[in-house]
Parts: sequence; C-alpha cells; structure tokens
Amino acid sequence: MGENIKLIANNKKAYFDYFIEDKYEAGIALHGTEVKSLRMGKCSIKESFLRIENGEVYIYNMHISPYEKGNIFNKDPLRVRKLLLHKYEINKINGQLVQKGYTLIPLQIYFKGSIVKLEIGLARGKKLYDKRQDIAKKDQRREAEKDFKVKNLY
Repeated sequence: MGENIKLIANNKKAYFDYFIEDKYEAGIALHGTEVKSLRMGKCSIKESFLRIENGEVYIYNMHISPYEKGNIFNKDPLRVRKLLLHKYEINKINGQLVQKGYTLIPLQIYFKGSIVKLEIGLARGKKLYDKRQDIAKKDQRREAEKDFKVKNLY
C-alpha cells in the first residue's frame, strides 16, 4: 500500500530498558497548533509514560513545544493526551498488564500520511544482567565491523 511514514520522535532508551513483547499503533487526540508543532518535529517522548484509566489510554509527559505562531490557541506542552485505540485492543492490553506485569511504553511518534500516530509497546523490564548482555553484543558487533573495514582497506 505504501503509506508515507515520517518519523517525528522515537524512544531509543525503551529498547535498552525493556523487552518489547507486542506493538500497537494508536492515534492521538490533538489540537491544531500541536499538529503544526509536530510537523516541525518539536516533540519529545523520552520522559513520557502511558496509563489506562476508565477504559481509556492516556499519555503523560509527552512534550510538544508550543507553536510559535499559535499565540492564544497554544495548549500546555505537557498536557495529558488521550490515545485512540479500539475497545478490544484496550481490553487485551489491560489484561496483559494485570496478569503478566507488563508495562506500557511509547516507542515512536510519526505521521502516517497526514495523521499523527503513536507506536506503543507492551514491554517487560530488563534486569541489569540483560542490559550487560546487550552491551556486550553491541561491542562484539562493533569490533567485527571494525575488523571487516580494516580487511577491506587492504
């Protein structure tokens, strides 16, 4: 189908701190000036987290910088925003959060066509030794790539 996807912001630390078990795509209830600010790439989801309240999913601490030309129409940059998911998806996520002790975290925010979407992940926290293993694997891969480059130079 070839939807044109333009990444706005992603949460790299999520993959370091968590095992991502499942991913969902959600819409976000936004105001006009927030969308204009997102078009300029002024968004951060590093500190943000998700909660399910009364059968609705909300994102907290997602920072969207105020739009310069927005004046009185600008909203609070850190306001709580509602995510748009189907009821069955929310129920499925909630069931897994309660039973298995998963966490719900934002992974990336992007434009899909002209619509803003948020990719959220059902995640399990990593222990310290898991993180050490990841770092060791990354170092090994880096060493292998360096050796490969050295061999190709001669």
